[in-house]
Amino acid sequence: MKLFCLSSNPNKPCSVLKFKNTVIMFDCGLDATSVLGFLPLPLVLSTRLSNLPLWTPREAGDAQLEGEFKEANGRVFVDSAPEFCLPETGLVDCADVDVILISNYQSMLALPYVTERTGFKGTVYMTEPTLLIGRQFMEELVTYIERTPKPRTATRWKQQALKFLQLPSLDLGKPRSWRQLYSMQDVNSSLSKVKVVGFAEKMDVFGMVQVSAVSSGYCLGSCNWIVTADHEKIVYMSGSSTLTTHPKPIEHGPLRNADALILTSLTQTPLANPDTMLGEFCITVAMTVKMGGNVLIPCYPSGVTYDLFECLSGHLETTGQVNVPMYFLSPVAENSLAYSSILAEWLSSAKQAKVYIPEEPFPHAQLVRGGRLKPFSSIKAEGFTADFHTPCIVFAGHPSLRFGDVVHFMELWGPSPNNVVIFTEPDFNLAEAIAPFQPMAMKALCFPIDTSLSFVQANKLIRDLKPTNLVLPLQYTLPPPLQPHRSDLVIEADCDVQTYTRGSIVPIPVQRRYQRIEMTAELAESVVPVEVKCGLGIATLTGALHVNNNRCMLKPLQKEPSGSKKWNGQTPPKIYTWGSLDVTEFARKLDKAGFTDVKVENTASGMIVHLPNEDTIIQVDEHSTHVFCEGDDAVRTQLRDLLLQCLNKF
Repeated sequence: MKLFCLSSNPNKPCSVLKFKNTVIMFDCGLDATSVLGFLPLPLVLSTRLSNLPLWTPREAGDAQLEGEFKEANGRVFVDSAPEFCLPETGLVDCADVDVILISNYQSMLALPYVTERTGFKGTVYMTEPTLLIGRQFMEELVTYIERTPKPRTATRWKQQALKFLQLPSLDLGKPRSWRQLYSMQDVNSSLSKVKVVGFAEKMDVFGMVQVSAVSSGYCLGSCNWIVTADHEKIVYMSGSSTLTTHPKPIEHGPLRNADALILTSLTQTPLANPDTMLGEFCITVAMTVKMGGNVLIPCYPSGVTYDLFECLSGHLETTGQVNVPMYFLSPVAENSLAYSSILAEWLSSAKQAKVYIPEEPFPHAQLVRGGRLKPFSSIKAEGFTADFHTPCIVFAGHPSLRFGDVVHFMELWGPSPNNVVIFTEPDFNLAEAIAPFQPMAMKALCFPIDTSLSFVQANKLIRDLKPTNLVLPLQYTLPPPLQPHRSDLVIEADCDVQTYTRGSIVPIPVQRRYQRIEMTAELAESVVPVEVKCGLGIATLTGALHVNNNRCMLKPLQKEPSGSKKWNGQTPPKIYTWGSLDVTEFARKLDKAGFTDVKVENTASGMIVHLPNEDTIIQVDEHSTHVFCEGDDAVRTQLRDLLLQCLNKF
């Protein structure tokens, strides 16, 4: 069994497991932190961004890079459409991948690159909410990029600029492998290969293994995957949470006692408590709008955003600020709010209970009807300009601040110190995200809300699950670089631990020891067990082994032609021996049969019986007996018969 790691970001995972002649890809995450090296794409023409000075390297021979870079506040950015870091493509041939198992909608955004631009011919499995919301994430990304096209594409910087330019996140893999975003045609074609599964539904993969999904508690439809063979069990944990939020809670039971546990997607902010961050977020927003300022919240169209709507609206009610409008800007804003209300069976029991009252499981439906939450597809949507007034709270994408409506508000509100931009998504570094907008008077705060497993929770969970082998990213076994003394921020386990990095191949010591074989009813009727000890019966059988679709079946032998007494050139044995050889009894029988001068010698692995007159040595080990006879065949046959007399038979 081998695991191939294709991603350098544990929270945007992608790995491939080769096991029992099957090739399974776990997740297909798209690492978007590479876009931080590019200039923002404004929806409305930005004079400031357009007038940024060009930056050209001084080294001779690099003049051809002119026009591909611009400088903003001492930082250099690529002036081109943003590019994304894909999973490693040279380690595994995607044409060999049988299935792709997707854990949540945050871990599937690179799927079109794999299904549409490689030789992949398999099936993709995910839950219904993952498919619906994942499509929204992809559609939002494509819309953001396509509605603000760049007049030219920078290409030469990849080949030559790296020797002198330190772009952010260059540890994501070679920038030459970065690619521009796919199209909606790619998205639709890719998602047509998806087969929707439910929790605990078992899917057969070519008769070799079965895969099933169980709730992980992280987001709507998120799951952990269990891969089972006849005698082996592999668990893949990605994006799990033990906190009580809106998704269905995590299921621990099916994950226990795995032969191997593959762990990834732990919290990106181990020092930040989600509840504390949420409280500070609500207080800061309320104080800002009370002082007449505006609040900008870069966000995704789903996930924690739902919880922010709920908690923030409740806090504003307690502070008497119910008239402060909240705008939700995304190409999929209305669909996102609608889907959250119709996927009730994937919610927590408390949210499900509201559906049967009946009430909406989330308060944002009521907020929309009451006019407190206003969804729009963009700032250019019909009615937005007439409805928009300040002070207000704006939720807009993209959290990278490189594309989407959020770019316009960064330009619009940046000059005022009364305004504030608050980061709640942990995927992007605050300083790198706001770098192209500097200098700005607007305050920038970070209250990261990451509900993924913390290191304390993960260590406790591992002790409860008791896996035989644990496989995880190398960085999870090392404390944070800025806090090397924090030994509590690492994963520790009592089992065997293997680590991986991007491009590594990890052998997992799970050996196949048994193979399940079924027999036909006709053959089973011919079996007559013989009791060899109390409660244990054994029987011999002779049949033909048939293998079809990786399933083994024993069937009765076809009758041989008349006059033939052999099957496949051999006569089936009439008796079978079992048990250990009693050397004392064997020596007594040798003496009685006329073999004189019998000598018995103890060895480290068993015994040796010497017959000097016959120039023969009989070596008796724990699991085997060997006769080394230099005499004639008659002596060897006689010794064999005496040995058989000392063994049990059936």
